[in-house]
Amino acid sequence: MTPRFDCIGLVVADMPASLAFYRRLGLDIPASADELPHVEHALEGGLRLLWDTDEVHASFDPGADLPKGPGRVGRATLGFACADAGEVDRVYGELVEAGYAGRLAPWDAVWGQRYATVLDPDGNAVDLFAPLGR
Repeated sequence: MTPRFDCIGLVVADMPASLAFYRRLGLDIPASADELPHVEHALEGGLRLLWDTDEVHASFDPGADLPKGPGRVGRATLGFACADAGEVDRVYGELVEAGYAGRLAPWDAVWGQRYATVLDPDGNAVDLFAPLGR
């Protein structure tokens, strides 16, 4: 049997702040999840996105060296496909205006996409992209 890619996990310092960020990207996560130490969200195609608080992660990996405080560097990169180049610019602008850190302002990548990167509250890079010319 071959393993099947099933999920992407994020370790987060502040569950409500992290979930609020991903809600702004269109994920339908109930508000009640803000109070949970572990959250799972089913994505299209069967992939799951998981969040665990630092405390939950430490409970099963007590030797993990999790960064703390401002400037925390995340451990994952997630990509969100946008409908067109204009949506990349709009979503990036809305997130930065809402106070999230912009890492790479929208630009036309040599591989044929409009591309931008914003950081979630834990410093994970979130890429926004769409084919150029759409």
